[in-house]
Amino acid sequence: MLRETRGGEGFAWVTSHVFRKTAATILDEAGLTPRLIADQLGHSRPSMTQDVYMGRKAVSREAADAMEHVI
Repeated sequence: MLRETRGGEGFAWVTSHVFRKTAATILDEAGLTPRLIADQLGHSRPSMTQDVYMGRKAVSREAADAMEHVI
């Protein structure tokens, strides 16, 4: 059904994982805890949710500021 809905080759990258990642991102940005997000996605371990769905390579301003004081 998803293949039919997403249409042609231009949206071949759209998978059910993309929808789950989007949902996790929305919930994360709303300030929900990893446990609540894991529950919503049906995961038994919040660590798996964090590793797969919430991991991003963004550095927080707080972390950067803390490192500035060390150098």
